[in-house]
Amino acid sequence: MKCRNCGSSVSLELIDLGSAPLSNAYLTSVTLRRPEKWFPLRVLICETCWLVQAEAYSRSAEIFDENYAYFSSFSTLWLDHARDLCESMTTRLGLTKSSFVVEIGSNDGYLLRNFVDAGIRCLGIEPTASTASAARLLGVPTLERFFDEALAHEIVRDNGTAELVVAINVFAHVPYPREVLRGVRQLLSECGVFSVEFPHLSALIENVEFDTIYHEHFSYFSFTTIVEMMRECGLTVVDVAELPTHGGSLRVFAMRDDSQSIQVQSTVAELVAQETMAGVKFKRFYAEFESKALQIRNDFVEFLIQQRGRGRTVVGYGAAAKGNTLLNFAGVRKDLMTVVADRNPAKIGKYLPGSRIPIVNESELEKLRPDFVVILPWNLKSEIGEQLQYVRKWGGKLVVAVPHLEIW
Repeated sequence: MKCRNCGSSVSLELIDLGSAPLSNAYLTSVTLRRPEKWFPLRVLICETCWLVQAEAYSRSAEIFDENYAYFSSFSTLWLDHARDLCESMTTRLGLTKSSFVVEIGSNDGYLLRNFVDAGIRCLGIEPTASTASAARLLGVPTLERFFDEALAHEIVRDNGTAELVVAINVFAHVPYPREVLRGVRQLLSECGVFSVEFPHLSALIENVEFDTIYHEHFSYFSFTTIVEMMRECGLTVVDVAELPTHGGSLRVFAMRDDSQSIQVQSTVAELVAQETMAGVKFKRFYAEFESKALQIRNDFVEFLIQQRGRGRTVVGYGAAAKGNTLLNFAGVRKDLMTVVADRNPAKIGKYLPGSRIPIVNESELEKLRPDFVVILPWNLKSEIGEQLQYVRKWGGKLVVAVPHLEIW
């Protein structure tokens, strides 16, 4: 395999999760009767640029199709996160009604709706028809395209350059990140800022967040690798903030390297130094990840088998991609987890890929009264835990499996 960043040969393995279907390829009652397409799910490390990357067996267009079922707006915490970012960037950059904001991977308009409400000109780039349609209903102008250099040229031609380009939790979904970065540089105004958020590789490794790995994620980034990659694409990282989202994320700010407004904050050198001390450019940093992931899987399966043996009912909550990675890696089927509840109407009535566990409306929990509810999107444990407090009424308990088995 060749590194999708630097082109070097890649062979050092981080983890082999076996094989799984695409994590957002939910099944219907019709497709449930057909064979599923499974792909190997193995992650490797480039020892030249230290980009951590999955072996690619499917194309972006196959993953992010018209049936894509991830909608950002179903999490209140995430809507708050997006609103706070919009407010802080409006203040930081002095955005006005004459400014122009572009979001790459704008999903259902969860973020740009804030700029629309403020009267700030904006444009969303979103390749999936289902979410792009939802964004337009909110009044968010949306291009149903994949972002690349050619599209950046079109946007500048038709709208001018952008004072702010945002990409939240989309960079990992890009097969060739350099192409996006070159497009971003072209799209930015001379004083424009690129704000990109992604799960932090250091958090993934240290907390054994193996369920963050799925086919939709082509790459996993350390800050050190991002800084070097951006520099090679004509962008200078000027600031970084560590965030608690998704089990530990980074918000990185960059500008064109020819900008006269560049002021690099001390946070950049500090985080590079922190990662250097941790050893992100050495094999030892990654060495025990797979064995720890196997232990988490074994503990989870043992818990499920024990509850079944005791005649207790276990259900899941949140038909999330990370949950599908966990369930398929652990070989869980509906004999061990009867249903998964969710609030997203696009998923209800369907079945999880691989495990084929039925997805039901959250209201079904009151009828089923399970003994345990496993919160699959554990990164939203606090929000969902508060939401599911009513489970206590019948003596039910809440569970997360990652980063370790926890019952409360």
